[in-house]
Amino acid sequence: MTLAQFRDSPWANSHDAYSKARLAMSPAPEYASSEVILSSVYRVIGFDGAAERTVPQRGRELDRAIRKARERARSPGGTTLDPDSFSTLLGSVLESPKLPNQSTKRFLQVTPLVPQLAVFSGSARLAGNPWTPGLLVKRMVWLGSSEAAAAQSTWNALFEALAVGEDDDVFARFLQGETEAWMPEPKWEQVPARDEPLLDPNDARAIAFPARQFVHDLNAIISAKSMMTRRQWTSLLEAILRLGVVSHVAWLCEVHSRAWEAVSAALEGNGPHDATAARAAMFPEKLACLPYGNKALPSIRDSVSRFLFARLGINATMWSLEAIGVTPSDGLSSAAGLASLCDQVRENRARLHATGVRDVIMTLEDRETRALTCRKGIGSNINEFVRHVLGQRQTANPTLRGYDQGYVLRKAGPSANSPWVVSLGPVAVLALVHCALSGVGGPRSVHRLAQHLAQYGVSMAHRDIPQNDLGSQLRMLGLVLDSPDAESGMLLVPPFRLAVAAGSTR
Repeated sequence: MTLAQFRDSPWANSHDAYSKARLAMSPAPEYASSEVILSSVYRVIGFDGAAERTVPQRGRELDRAIRKARERARSPGGTTLDPDSFSTLLGSVLESPKLPNQSTKRFLQVTPLVPQLAVFSGSARLAGNPWTPGLLVKRMVWLGSSEAAAAQSTWNALFEALAVGEDDDVFARFLQGETEAWMPEPKWEQVPARDEPLLDPNDARAIAFPARQFVHDLNAIISAKSMMTRRQWTSLLEAILRLGVVSHVAWLCEVHSRAWEAVSAALEGNGPHDATAARAAMFPEKLACLPYGNKALPSIRDSVSRFLFARLGINATMWSLEAIGVTPSDGLSSAAGLASLCDQVRENRARLHATGVRDVIMTLEDRETRALTCRKGIGSNINEFVRHVLGQRQTANPTLRGYDQGYVLRKAGPSANSPWVVSLGPVAVLALVHCALSGVGGPRSVHRLAQHLAQYGVSMAHRDIPQNDLGSQLRMLGLVLDSPDAESGMLLVPPFRLAVAAGSTR
């Protein structure tokens, strides 16, 4: 591919040095929900060959199998329920609400309570070749870990927690066995994990970023599994997954935008000259994309738009370097790589300008206005991803409107045009308080929770918590000791404790 070909089709192909970088936006996000993400994690970690595109077809196959069993008045071997009862279990007891635009569509959509349900439910799309959100979660585990062995350990622990074992409640064990009898293939067993890229150790030691906090919180949620029912635990897991993946994507947008600012400065003879300066230029000191109590989607859209500008600019520069016979450095994998890329650009500045790189970038910015303003294409997909992952589920069936309690965004009012504001649902509050207190000794105030949320880009002043809706949620859930006379104010209460019966050896 040449610079001219890139100019003609800028979104179709990226330079290898860009698309294969450690901090590339891979996989590219599209529509998802918290249940779609969890279902995809099941498939990635434990179902070899269960691709996203096969899910709707397997759902139709299960429907046909239930109909045939009903006609023959005979269930498959190993089942407990008759066909009508199993159909009611899937369509009523385990029903996951459809969106308003899905009300007329017929397909199986159930709560991803146990692994086998993910074989036929929880795909991002009903047709075509949907993306795989589980791969994004896997990539985050490796980026957020200090070394490959630690990442593999977390991934193994997640598989063990997602599996249904003797420690799970009776209903979860029954449901897994019953579903396996109706749909025995593919079988649940751990898929060997291919290592994902790790963040450069020099960068990882110097910066804070959402993936690192996500790995800590994921381990905290895994450790809490034995303290609750399967349904309660998967709800907490979904809450951490949805906040983690969105904050990671928002952070990547900022990293790309800041990297392009550095490369653009290098085109004018400036920009960072060493890894330390590149690190300060490339990585944000803090992420503040979700202002608590305020609208979040406009700021996310601006961040995504800057990412798209950066994608065009960085790729155009890399293809220009290629055109003059210089192999571009891996500028989006580390601060050292960005510094090296800026050196290449400065050293070849005159030759790069001769290729017309600035003219190409300006032409693309004028021609791709709708894509760059997130009205179509990649930007529109990312915005849809953020809205549906963080937002409280809007249901076609009004009686199920309270189904989703792990949200991070809610409607400010009853109107369909009401804006989405940052506000944590009760399940998200439970999960985040547990994670904030995980691994610490002694009492902690709500300041600790505010600092924890800031790692995900949720910004608030901790002094506002007693008066805002987060404070109300904490009181309602019994998660604080509210003592106005105490120096620390509202003290957090751990939400989960192991109940040890008298005389127990546990």
